[in-house]
Amino acid sequence: MTIDGSHDWRVSGFKPGHRPLAKFSPDSRMIDVRTELDHLPASKQRELAHVVRVLFEEFAEAIILSTQPWKKKGRILKVVLYGSYARGGWVDDPVGGYQSDYDILVVVSDDRLTDVVDYWSAADDRLMRDMTINHALSAPVNFIVHSLKDVNKQLEQGRPFFIDIVEQGIALYEAEGFPFASPQKLPPAKAQAEAEKHFDRWFPSAETFLQNALDDVERKRPAEAAFLFHQATERLYHCVLLVLTLYSPKSHKLNFLRSHCEEIAPSLIAAWPRDDKFSRRCFELLRLAYVNARYSEHYKISEEELNWIGERVAELQALVKTVCEERLVPPGQ
Repeated sequence: MTIDGSHDWRVSGFKPGHRPLAKFSPDSRMIDVRTELDHLPASKQRELAHVVRVLFEEFAEAIILSTQPWKKKGRILKVVLYGSYARGGWVDDPVGGYQSDYDILVVVSDDRLTDVVDYWSAADDRLMRDMTINHALSAPVNFIVHSLKDVNKQLEQGRPFFIDIVEQGIALYEAEGFPFASPQKLPPAKAQAEAEKHFDRWFPSAETFLQNALDDVERKRPAEAAFLFHQATERLYHCVLLVLTLYSPKSHKLNFLRSHCEEIAPSLIAAWPRDDKFSRRCFELLRLAYVNARYSEHYKISEEELNWIGERVAELQALVKTVCEERLVPPGQ
């Protein structure tokens, strides 16, 4: 029996027969990603095998009662590790409180199967429990889900985020016969214009939310202030991702967005101290504010915690501005 109940599969890195790195040629229209995991400790390889298993099991549960043909035929086509664990530069610093996440791209057969609530929330919850409660994982797992059609479109349009995944990522699972398209080069002028457009939209929006949050602190409206600080932070992270990579995942999860941003702009790590309990608690309160500050009567946050969060979001704002302005300098200047 295969892991998805019907199709051939392999979890690369856990058995012999690796394929070599992809070779690009001017004539090539399709490529494969590499499959080696030898640079990772055996414990990390086992954890990644567990991640793949969880993704398949929970996806199978999500579609098991399907009656629509497109859903019954739904498949996971690829599971790709990207980011620091793929490149070999991951960080695990329990003293300083900084830890790299496992970054995963899940590629599915249909755009409709990318809906997080309908198909992937159970896998997300289970992987979170495996990290925080069951201790089956030593690092958090962040995964994004796209259809093969969408990924290939992004590659053909020269989107840097997806090109980096294809060129640097490692295939943990691949179904045969579904290669990625060969990446194309995005004209620099077009990339510059898109990045400027994203900055002009997202950075002023973040500034507005931050100011409104500070106003609510003054008005003694802590829950409202916490939610607005969350929104300011979320927008700052989306701004960085869109300006630097022309892509940002559709997510409100600050730990997820923070991880992706700090991966491509390490200077942002300084915005959130992690080496003491108070700092970690404040970020957790900020993370929870998206839902709990609006809907839970049990959500409580002190004036001291709010003031600290306000200072850190303001610091993040300054760091984001610097990072984005460096990227937005016109080529040749």
